[in-house]
Amino acid sequence: MKKITSLIILATMVLAFTSPKKTKVIFFGDSITQAGVNPGGYIMRIDSMCAKEGLKENFEFTGAGIGGNKIYDLYLRMEEDVLAKNPDMVFIYVGVNDVWHKATSGTGTDADKFEKFYAAVIKKLNDKNIKVVLCTPATIGEKNDFSNQQDGDLNQYSKIIRGLAVKNNLPVVDLRKIFFEYNLKNNPENKTKGILTTDGVHLNAAGNQLVADEMWKLIKGN
Repeated sequence: MKKITSLIILATMVLAFTSPKKTKVIFFGDSITQAGVNPGGYIMRIDSMCAKEGLKENFEFTGAGIGGNKIYDLYLRMEEDVLAKNPDMVFIYVGVNDVWHKATSGTGTDADKFEKFYAAVIKKLNDKNIKVVLCTPATIGEKNDFSNQQDGDLNQYSKIIRGLAVKNNLPVVDLRKIFFEYNLKNNPENKTKGILTTDGVHLNAAGNQLVADEMWKLIKGN
């Protein structure tokens, strides 16, 4: 009996050492990411695609999104919500509120401060040897003729993110570019919402799937 018990313990230990370590992926952002963990959200879609491809045992996905967050909010809460969880990869998906809230409540983030806080978030993650993926903010209004109120700022802040990616040699999921190109092809009536978003900002089913597809390609490639 003791011999059988010892064999079971040994087998358990062998399995523990030979089982692949899951890659922990955290999605760090605002309300778009907060909704990403709901049924049909982009994080849940990534998890489903992962399972369908037989890679469920290789990855663990966690959403760390809070509605209304701007880049400095991410910086202030990253110790508890990200670093303490020891992730292998982090997607930074923020910027909409930094721009949007300038018009809605006067509490947005100036471009120079946005860049400094964003660089500080990257540095904290790099210092922990965490793989970092940057995401440009997709849209505040889906009109494809550059007539949305915040198009200018969104383009500027997206350019900042691309620049930080180049400076730090990091990959980018360029949702600003991807959404614009999608709307050029699929929004002939130049609607402000309803193509990839429910309200011009938050993702509908098509938007969630598009984001999931782009992120999943990058996750698998790392």
